[in-house]
This record gives sequence, structure tokens and C-alpha cells, in this order.
Amino acid sequence: MNLNLHSPKRQLIELKIEHADLNVLVDMTAHARPIDELLLRRFKKRRLQLRDQILQLELSLDSPEPA
Repeated sequence: MNLNLHSPKRQLIELKIEHADLNVLVDMTAHARPIDELLLRRFKKRRLQLRDQILQLELSLDSPEPA
């Protein structure tokens, strides 16, 4: 797989990896005692931002080109 370091496909892969990492962190933080609410909110906010970026990038990669 020869991907340019700055290609949209490469960016999409990196965003998905970061999103998956944040899923693990959110789960770990949510079950920690005592719960750090501020940290948990930051993780969730960043995860939502990543999800939006992933969706935008996927739409831009899948959009049909005009004929």
C-alpha cells in the first residue's frame, strides 16, 4: 500500500485510528474511580470532532465527479 503521507486516504486512516484510541480512553475513563469528569468530557468532545472530520473526508472521497 503506497499512500502519500498527506493524501486524503492516509488522513482518513489516521483519523480512524485516533478515534478508536479515544473510544478506548473514554471507556477506561468512564469506568475509573474516581471519574475525572473534565477529562472524560474532553475525550468525548475530541471524539465527536474526529467523527465529523471522518464523515466529511469520507464524503469528499466518495463524491462522484461531474461528467
